[in-house]
Amino acid sequence: MRRLGIWTGLVLLGLGLTGGARVARATLAAESEKRPPNVVLIFTDDQGYGDVGCYGAKGYATPNLDRMAREGIRFTDFYVAQAVCSASRTALLTGCYPNRVGIRGALAPQHQIGIHADETTLGELFKSRGYATAAFGKWHLGHHPQFLPTRHGFDEYLGLPYSNDMWPKHPRAKFPPLPLIDGERMVEINPDQRQLTRRYTDRAVQFVEKNRERPFFLYLPYSMPHVPIFASEGHLGKSSQGLFGDVIEEIDASVGRILETLARSGLDRNTLVLFTTDNGPWLSYGNHAGSSGGLREGKGTSFEGGVRVPFIARWPGKIPAGKVSREPAMTLDLLPTLAGQIGAPLPARKIDGKDIWPLMTAKRGAKSPHEALFFFWNEGLEAVRSGRWKLHYPHPYAHLEAAGADGRPGRYVTQTIDQQLFDLSKDPTESTNVADQHPEIVARLHALAETMRADLGDSLTNRKGTGLREVGRLAP
Repeated sequence: MRRLGIWTGLVLLGLGLTGGARVARATLAAESEKRPPNVVLIFTDDQGYGDVGCYGAKGYATPNLDRMAREGIRFTDFYVAQAVCSASRTALLTGCYPNRVGIRGALAPQHQIGIHADETTLGELFKSRGYATAAFGKWHLGHHPQFLPTRHGFDEYLGLPYSNDMWPKHPRAKFPPLPLIDGERMVEINPDQRQLTRRYTDRAVQFVEKNRERPFFLYLPYSMPHVPIFASEGHLGKSSQGLFGDVIEEIDASVGRILETLARSGLDRNTLVLFTTDNGPWLSYGNHAGSSGGLREGKGTSFEGGVRVPFIARWPGKIPAGKVSREPAMTLDLLPTLAGQIGAPLPARKIDGKDIWPLMTAKRGAKSPHEALFFFWNEGLEAVRSGRWKLHYPHPYAHLEAAGADGRPGRYVTQTIDQQLFDLSKDPTESTNVADQHPEIVARLHALAETMRADLGDSLTNRKGTGLREVGRLAP
């Protein structure tokens, strides 16, 4: 901690340890509010729309996330760009649709690609303003050294370079040993996954305490509750929904530790804390999967259950308490929004996100800055949302026929949807096609889709886009 001066030191001695701690916290709090805001971004894996208490979760408690919502704002219509690991994280960290930067689907250990050096990540955005930066958790934008977080704006990194099921014990695939990486050094092979959530949180707490006198950006992408799911001993058997509930409660307890550390360090009122997830639940895994909250389908689809996710933002004194936003927004909006809050210029390369700060602060009359949001699967444009309307184009999708249990996957069947229009304000479950009643809406959304196809292409209609950029490739 910075020296507080002779007078403050005498006051501390006079008050004793307890009073001194109060004064020290107050001094830190006053000093922290004079500098740029800290940002903590918590990002979980395969946690569905219905897997947080304030979004309707049953069988387990999320008091810390619920507290964040009470003390801040939660969004009801918040989305990921693609309902799968690498593509979703690409959009979050670059502010771009993943197709634009060449990362689609989920990268695996055999892939030789990753995030391109010319793309600007959130880490690099914050570094440009002198922030301390760290990423603790799942990366999944490339596992070779040139693609790791430490080469893309993060001072510190501890985590898995890809999904935690990409390990030798996977029941359906043969993967190499799973590496735990610290910085750019592999420090463990096949780590005890029961301890992953705790280890990430421990490092996050240390990072906050170490950098409490300078602005910091902490990215905390937990590996859980992606299968195989694990919880540490202190959380096993605590929920009434078995192991999955235990895992979510441990994540929530970790959020509580972060909030407590911020308060103890005098940083609470100068820190924006964000929580969201990378896609909907992986329904195939039954009781080891989460809930879409009644939305249609789940991970791997462009239906609401796959792409709509919880989003909570808390910043005491900046974001009013107890607010709810029903405007459509997406993870790719966070980069330009945070750039505006820290005074960072936007990337020189085109991005797709928009500043949603008016929505996050519940500004009266604030509307989504997007005329439309677009949902690709791999290279195919499957759906478009504009306001209350969502138009699906004809495409195949994986529909769960029978769920698995206890870590074993169930069975999907391929189904198809033809062109259908849904009014999400009345029909969030996407069950009633109203295309025939609203041909003018279909035509308007189709025109928006055509503009996007010209930019990013569309394999479903054999279109090549002009706005595609080269993915990063492994150096020879």
